[in-house]
Amino acid sequence: MSSYVVALDVGGTSMKGGLVSENGQVLVTDRRPTLRGDEAVGAVREFVSDLAARGDGPPAGVGLAVPGLVTADSAIYAANIGWRDVPARSFVNMDVPVMLGHDVRTGGLAESVLGAGRGISDFLFLPIGTGIAGAMILSGRPYGGAEGWGGEIGHIPVFPDGEPCACGQLGCLETYASAASVGRRYSERSGIAGVKAEEVVASDDPLAIEVWDEAVEALSLALATYTLLLDPSVIVLGGGLAEAGPALFDPVRTRLVKRLAFREAPPLVAAALGVNAGMLGAALLGWRAAGVPGAGTGWTMDVRSAPAVS
Repeated sequence: MSSYVVALDVGGTSMKGGLVSENGQVLVTDRRPTLRGDEAVGAVREFVSDLAARGDGPPAGVGLAVPGLVTADSAIYAANIGWRDVPARSFVNMDVPVMLGHDVRTGGLAESVLGAGRGISDFLFLPIGTGIAGAMILSGRPYGGAEGWGGEIGHIPVFPDGEPCACGQLGCLETYASAASVGRRYSERSGIAGVKAEEVVASDDPLAIEVWDEAVEALSLALATYTLLLDPSVIVLGGGLAEAGPALFDPVRTRLVKRLAFREAPPLVAAALGVNAGMLGAALLGWRAAGVPGAGTGWTMDVRSAPAVS
């Protein structure tokens, strides 16, 4: 068996890839833009081939974390990329085993095996970035639900009569608390175009404080609902907005405690793997495809300090 797998995390704007050894060493990292429509599958296939060419012989397997509705052997649909019903084999031009995973659930898998959820059988991994989706880790496994739609926490209607969401519903969590929405909502109220979420969080402008307060309120409502339904041991917050640190964690924690009147709130902790989560999760999928189901369990915690994809 080859000594590495190709691991690729296909995001909405960029693809982050690497070669990862069976003991968890990240040998190579690279990044390319994500293409759309008919060009997207070919771009992934080319990237996989180019990464493999930088290894010592053919890879033992390929793991791909992709957005949208996905099974282990098919990318069924991704609205933001434009593909539909793409077999896993279409992403590679080598005769090696391939496994696909949902991007957020694959990041949750990595946090479960290697990161902040290591040793915890039931937790929520919630990356807050351009959008919001969750990875529900139940009994140690990412849970996708009956049809693969499990974890769409960003579309919980926290304010049922609230603002319209791009999904067609009203008052979704993502409409208020994603990084993109925090910046957009402040820009709409202030008339200042192009404001980023981190600028809103750091501002003492009353409008910024109001927008951020509504984001925190929406997030605490959604997390209270999740906690009461599934009783997680821990809630792991990641994504770009989690880099706000105490400005996010402290008020969300306070409000979550107040909303759970008859039980304790689960701890809120920061994700450990950062931008590497999706790629490392894809590496775990690649090794599982290669017939090494326990890959990652013996990796040292040094994997957390693997080089970020520049």
